[in-house]
Amino acid sequence: MSAIQPATESALSNRPLTAAEFQGLAEVPRELEWFANITNAKTRRAYQFDVRDFTRFVGIVRPEEFRSVTRAHLIAWRKDMETRKLAPSTIRRKLSAISSLFDYLCEHNAVPHNPVDGVKRPKANHYEGLTPALGDAQARALLDAPPATTLKGQRDRAILATLLYHGLRREELCKLRVRDLQQREGVLHFRIEGKGDKIRFVPVAVKAARLIKEYLEVAGHGQDLPGPLFRPVKNNTTGTLNKPLNPASVYQEIVRRYGKQVGINAEVHGFCVHSLRATAATNALAHNADIAKVQEWLGHANVSTTRLYDKRQHRPEDSPTFRVDY
Repeated sequence: MSAIQPATESALSNRPLTAAEFQGLAEVPRELEWFANITNAKTRRAYQFDVRDFTRFVGIVRPEEFRSVTRAHLIAWRKDMETRKLAPSTIRRKLSAISSLFDYLCEHNAVPHNPVDGVKRPKANHYEGLTPALGDAQARALLDAPPATTLKGQRDRAILATLLYHGLRREELCKLRVRDLQQREGVLHFRIEGKGDKIRFVPVAVKAARLIKEYLEVAGHGQDLPGPLFRPVKNNTTGTLNKPLNPASVYQEIVRRYGKQVGINAEVHGFCVHSLRATAATNALAHNADIAKVQEWLGHANVSTTRLYDKRQHRPEDSPTFRVDY
């Protein structure tokens, strides 16, 4: 006899749900509600493009049409993306975006299941991150590039040291407040607000601490605890300097500017702000930092992301290339 017995009329009459509620689904919320819950602007923008690509492919016009999406639709979309020669990492991200949307709809009882479940995603075809890391000599040249005799130069030296010694994302750097420099058990730490509003504390490197102190003394806002730690040195539009730096300006006016000055832009294809994060992680791992600690240090949700920076098993200097001798 089956362990699951048919429900009796008495049991049905006593259940909390009405018959209509038992059979029905809630109204499908607009995907804008889901987008609003994605706090990272870059992720939100990428997912918006991904959802638009999927709905255009399937032909979804009204929110309730998400209920008709099946696993076959997702497989057809995946094949279409492969035909368009999209990178495996891009296809994986797009499928993740749609899966996240359907998880949200399931949570709101708007669809019965997530059709992305079980759809195979392309395997990552690399064991290292695509973001290039700098060598030690390049990192030192970049740190020394800003002039030490101007306010902007002192600020930029402090910013580059903060990025290269601590592996911060540029958005995390721009969010730093003066009060986020905190003593914890006698050691100066950064209080960092990372992705998903997660807070982590990172000890401040000695050289970075010295450069930040010198910058704050010259800039004069070291006692403005709620104010931005790094701020503009001039503002030709409004004159307001008590505001955070724009992440785009960190890329263009600091990292790329000094990278060009010392020749890194030409030497390192794809050099960007994230390269400094990759450099910090790669350097820490190369000097035998524990990978679990590096994961926590960088604010990674999964250690597999941290492993992309781990090149200890295939360092260039260990290659048989350098054993060949004619």
